[in-house]
Amino acid sequence: MNDVRPGVRPPLRTRLRAPGSLHHTWRALSPLLRLLILTQLAFNIGFFAVLPFLAEHLGTGIGLAGWLVGLVLGLRTFSQQGLFVVGGALADRYGVRPVVLAGCVLRIAGFAWLGYAERPWAVIGAVLLIGFAAALFSPAVESEVARQAVAWEDAGNGPRTRVLALLTVAGQAGAFLGPLLGSLLLAVDFRTACLAGAGVFVLVLAGHARLLPQHIPGRVRARGRGGVRKALRNGRFLALCVAYGAYLLAYNQLYLALPEEVARATGSQAPLAWLFALSSLLVVTAQLPVTRWAADRLDLRRSMTVGLLLIAAGFGAVALARPAGWTGVTGLLPAAVFVVLLTLGQMLVAPAARAWVPDLAEDGRLGLYTGAMSSVSGLLVLAGSSATGSLLNTALPPAVPWLALAAVPALAVLLLPRRPPSPRG
Repeated sequence: MNDVRPGVRPPLRTRLRAPGSLHHTWRALSPLLRLLILTQLAFNIGFFAVLPFLAEHLGTGIGLAGWLVGLVLGLRTFSQQGLFVVGGALADRYGVRPVVLAGCVLRIAGFAWLGYAERPWAVIGAVLLIGFAAALFSPAVESEVARQAVAWEDAGNGPRTRVLALLTVAGQAGAFLGPLLGSLLLAVDFRTACLAGAGVFVLVLAGHARLLPQHIPGRVRARGRGGVRKALRNGRFLALCVAYGAYLLAYNQLYLALPEEVARATGSQAPLAWLFALSSLLVVTAQLPVTRWAADRLDLRRSMTVGLLLIAAGFGAVALARPAGWTGVTGLLPAAVFVVLLTLGQMLVAPAARAWVPDLAEDGRLGLYTGAMSSVSGLLVLAGSSATGSLLNTALPPAVPWLALAAVPALAVLLLPRRPPSPRG
């Protein structure tokens, strides 16, 4: 019998153990799911100790032109997202463990190389290696989490989006801790931050060589060929990929458009770490409540629609304020609104898109479909990042680049598949 009186908030211990709470969901996960979610946390700590400061290093430290900085960032995203299909297909065929370990080795080498790279060709080579490393381990981890989440849902534990939301929480916790670590290390220099990032992946490599199982029960290996061809003929899946790509292009502006706006408003990129921390704290504290709210009121398509429109509104907020030319703390307010709305949109879009893929994928090819979604979006980011870098460095009215960026997620709503998948279980 429930002895909590109406209007009286239950004790903290009761709230933490309530169905759907972070504590309850975490305790219900299998040891493998916990390991994979903690893997996402570790990956992002090492990665975000370097990435938020890369544009400033390329522009100021090395002196690359704005269009080249945008191209390098786009190449990094493409080599990661664009080649996810390779990592996903390899995970389908050979399993999670060897692909994750190989990716860690390449990420260590890439970060070490980036720390010493000073010429454009060396920088491009290093970021391509860093991106390809993630193209190996990320789809392996994400597809296995999605597969385990479907089984978790079918067992009656709740909607699969709750597990995928935990993956997002872990990723954002890493994205919160990584920039703080990087900002401390930048007091020495950019090379130190890169080597520290490599050190994190050395620890990840050692831990997973010991803990990640050789064979995962229930996992079906892909057989035969033609998986990519069938995926590219799946109209609903491609529509989802393009919409997700629009989200990813918008999210990529945290590392391209946002640093320029912060530098314009304050004359420094020092506040950037705090804005990244704000985004990460929002996800860590609000992701599961937002996911519960969306699961109760929205299907997957509506969840992505609301998320994309929130992201568009974030760009619109900066566009409206930009002609005023505010500086200082006041000048940071539109950037903070942008970060909040982008983060809220991410909390709706990312779990819904990942939860949708298992319903569209062939049996035994979830890794390939997970990777293909990121590959298609990576192509969009490659084209869009270079264009955005040029757009931000032109003499257009200050609101125009932000309005153009707002149009991308708004138009993507029209591309979403019309009929969401019916619930499983």
